[in-house]
Amino acid sequence: MGLLFREGEVLMSVFGILIAVITAVCFGLFIFLLFPKRAARNEVQEGAVVVPQVGPVQQASIGARLVAAAPKGYIGWLENQIIYAGRPSGWTPNALAVWKILLPIVSVLLSLLVLSRTGLTPLMTFLSFAVTLLAFFLPDVLINSRAHDRQEAISTALPDSLDQMTIAVEAGLGFDAAMAKAARGGTGPLAEELVRVLQDMAIGRTRRDAFHELERRTNSEDLRRFARAVVQADAYGIALGDVLRVQASEMRLKRRQRAEEQAQKVTVKILFPLIFCLLPVLFIVVMTPAVAGLIQAFSRT
Repeated sequence: MGLLFREGEVLMSVFGILIAVITAVCFGLFIFLLFPKRAARNEVQEGAVVVPQVGPVQQASIGARLVAAAPKGYIGWLENQIIYAGRPSGWTPNALAVWKILLPIVSVLLSLLVLSRTGLTPLMTFLSFAVTLLAFFLPDVLINSRAHDRQEAISTALPDSLDQMTIAVEAGLGFDAAMAKAARGGTGPLAEELVRVLQDMAIGRTRRDAFHELERRTNSEDLRRFARAVVQADAYGIALGDVLRVQASEMRLKRRQRAEEQAQKVTVKILFPLIFCLLPVLFIVVMTPAVAGLIQAFSRT
């Protein structure tokens, strides 16, 4: 009787997950069909006659339709994170939208396989739901983590690069040459951004526009402050050597303050592993012999 009940419970869990999968697929197909295929056409209106451009018809991909169906604010945030991450190869809004659909489907199928063997227990149901939810947000977490690490690397390397540029300018080099020297001598995302600024100026952009683009490509407040200072110095005719000297001093001070802040946070962050991980083990090691001795002493009496 118990075996039949268990088999019935497993079948009910399997049917429940199948219904959830079918519902999710149907909802996805509904969203997919809600945005029909769009042809890329440039039409010229001449009076009452519409003349379409002759050429190959380009159909929107699945990722483009998913991006079109997603909220505009989320797509804007995603595009900013991709820019802050340095536009890594293969990381586009269309690709991330497709992965946000594929990963939960794979997670649901794996949960179906596991639950068919273990049964529909509250723990396994919660774990399946948690894994599916994590799979849905995993692309966002990865691109946000990559963007955060890149911007942290920029903030860390900025004071040293400004020191190099200051020394080069005081030695007689121009600002652009000093920046090129710092970019060639450095590695990492900051050197890549400086090279990008030099390339923008090489193709004809003004220094103001190039540094405005640099400010748009980063969310590091230190680099943004440096870009704004260069733009203002270029607009008002201030000597860039003085600007570099002041900026380098401020960046060094901010980096030291951030290091001191992180050091102050260590004592707070260590409380959780100390209380819940180290102290129980310490109490077990110290108190177990005493408790064992007390038990033996009272058992003899």
